[in-house]
Amino acid sequence: MDGQAGQPLNEQQPRGVQPGGVQPEGGQPDPRLEQLRERLAAVQERIDNAVAAAGGAARPPRLIVVTKFHPAEDVRRLAALGVTDVGENRDQEASEKAAHLEDLGLSWHFIGQLQSKKAKSVVKYAASVHAVDRDALASALAKAMAAESERTGRAPLDCFIQVSLDDDAGAHRGGAAPDEVPALAEQLAGAAGLRLAGVMAVAPLGADPAAAFEKLAGISGRLIEQFPDATGISAGMSQDLEQAIRFGATHLRIGSDILGPRPALR
Repeated sequence: MDGQAGQPLNEQQPRGVQPGGVQPEGGQPDPRLEQLRERLAAVQERIDNAVAAAGGAARPPRLIVVTKFHPAEDVRRLAALGVTDVGENRDQEASEKAAHLEDLGLSWHFIGQLQSKKAKSVVKYAASVHAVDRDALASALAKAMAAESERTGRAPLDCFIQVSLDDDAGAHRGGAAPDEVPALAEQLAGAAGLRLAGVMAVAPLGADPAAAFEKLAGISGRLIEQFPDATGISAGMSQDLEQAIRFGATHLRIGSDILGPRPALR
């Protein structure tokens, strides 16, 4: 591995990671911190190599470290390593972590299927929602943001349209059918407090991720023709980040390759 623990991050490091970060409190050795440092460096090396193989990029993709099921202490360690963007898919867990770690100034990304009734809670802490897949959810987020913006003056909520790349849209991993994207984009773009950020997808189980992300890139291109600022492509996880980068991913959602398997239930 070229990226050894303790070495500075390279200049093309993914967005979502800042050089240095804050230092953990105390002077005692922390084996978990060192483990995360090594895993993060390995993922950054994969990203760098994939960006180079794809011909380089004007800006490297943003790395969102998916911390679901892992303790808040791990998120604090990641912040100490320079991570600035974290992802969660359960509102209760995310809201508790965001409140507990408010001092870190992290950007929280909600990346899972979201019930409309949870919108009011999610807009209190999330910078973005990566799974907007139906008009009812878009309406709920717009309503929640109207109240939250009036209460706190917070910045607009970035919204990614989750697109199903399965032939039977929504049957497996959620998402709107590709032909539903234009109407949903119109709704998001026209809602005060929401910002249409782009598209998101998960490669179908058992499918070739390269073919899936190539399809997503085409959907993104057509969206950009109508909404030039909606350039985001949230795609790529631990097992397929290289293929996602090849087809223009701007946001990567990486969990297990950095944090390891989920902790055992206590």
